[in-house]
Amino acid sequence: MTDQEKTLLDSVPTGLYIAGEWVAAEGGKTFDVHDPATNDVVRTIADASPADGMRALDAAVAAQDAWAATAPRTRSDILRRAFDLVQAHKEDLALLMTVEMGKPLSEARGEVGYGGEFLRWFSEEAVRISGRYGLNPEGTGRMVVSQRPVGPSFFVTPWNFPFAMATRKIAPALAAGCTVVIKPPALTPLTTMYFVKLLEEAGLPAGVVNVVQTSRSSALSAPIIADPRLRKLSFTGSTEVGRKLIAQAAEGVLRVSMELGGNAPFVVFDDADLDKAVEGALAAKFRNIGQACTAANRFIVHRDVADEFARRITERVNGMKIGRGTEEGVSIGPLIDDDAVAKAAELVGDAVERGATLLAGGKALEGAGSFYEPTVLANVQAGSDILREEIFGPVLAIATFTDEAEAVRLANDTEYGLVSYVFTQDLARGHRMIDALETGMMGLNVGVVSNAAAPFGGVKQSGVGREGGFEGIHEYLSTKYTLIPVD
Repeated sequence: MTDQEKTLLDSVPTGLYIAGEWVAAEGGKTFDVHDPATNDVVRTIADASPADGMRALDAAVAAQDAWAATAPRTRSDILRRAFDLVQAHKEDLALLMTVEMGKPLSEARGEVGYGGEFLRWFSEEAVRISGRYGLNPEGTGRMVVSQRPVGPSFFVTPWNFPFAMATRKIAPALAAGCTVVIKPPALTPLTTMYFVKLLEEAGLPAGVVNVVQTSRSSALSAPIIADPRLRKLSFTGSTEVGRKLIAQAAEGVLRVSMELGGNAPFVVFDDADLDKAVEGALAAKFRNIGQACTAANRFIVHRDVADEFARRITERVNGMKIGRGTEEGVSIGPLIDDDAVAKAAELVGDAVERGATLLAGGKALEGAGSFYEPTVLANVQAGSDILREEIFGPVLAIATFTDEAEAVRLANDTEYGLVSYVFTQDLARGHRMIDALETGMMGLNVGVVSNAAAPFGGVKQSGVGREGGFEGIHEYLSTKYTLIPVD
């Protein structure tokens, strides 16, 4: 660890952030945060108990009325100042993510840019919350439709994008006038804690955002979700956990936003520009070391171009540098932990046993850290686990198809529906695929779709609700209708 890293880590608070104060956890309990590239402990921080979680909810509830009554322009200005502070501290945020999560520093910088845009976007949306007014059809009254903050909200964020997942939830909530309790992931909590320092510096009032990191997620979350004062739950993570949280939220009829698992198809037609398809594939698969819900999971390539596509991809993958994300030129950092490495190895092993051809990679690296080689598999056979399960690792699996109908059938053959990618130079075909593919998002001749101005979310078992875009703030607003009789 460098002196720069040590200085940065020392600047991250170790406590819980409740009612505007950094405080110790109940009983003084702590847990360690590790660097997945070295397995070294980088920071020991407070480990929140269920009682600590309830204290955080108390603070959010106490601050709710005042924050909802705060002028939209004031909320907007705070978010804009937070955006400016993020830009001023972008190198620190990027380095912190690389240390605790492992992604290459260049990608971490990209996440700071992407995540920061939610602060800027929703600072602009805060002053544009609107309703409508008009005479009812009968002419007997005037209708006033207004928007109100949903109320105290609880956020559970994932480890793979520790900055963007926090801003993507916190920014629209604050813009709408909702207070927040956020539980960052135990594997990568430091970025959220650092970000909350910036929110505080931007002038956010005490109690509006509260942070309770913990190694006991279920125990802390359950009583918060069960509390009748909570009005909103937002979760990003696996479909399995999402189902459980939805069931818990049902008891209180909470508003929920769920961004869950993915199994994204990446369809390459025989008329595709292969140069663009290869670049899109590398971005869609290997960004964040493959650890993204939007990562392309199944490469469905027309049989006439499959060999050439695989050859070009393999050539590029063989040139990728593996190492700690802070090292110059590294494009593949460590996976988050040894379990992730074991899962990647298991999926690759199953595919090869079923007849797939291993063209590159295919094994874990020995020594410190949880590294797995970037891997290319061709001729992946139907029934392989890798075609059904979310990989969450740097493994590119290629299957083939013969016509458009088969491509659609293969792409839709999953319970998930988050995002899809299609490469074709036929505009009519592209429009047909927009209509045919069962996903909440689609990239047509592009490998990255996320943008703060666009609604992010899926269909089927990939979740409910949207984050980002004009739609994002409405997840934190409730509609109220008032009738005023005409005299």
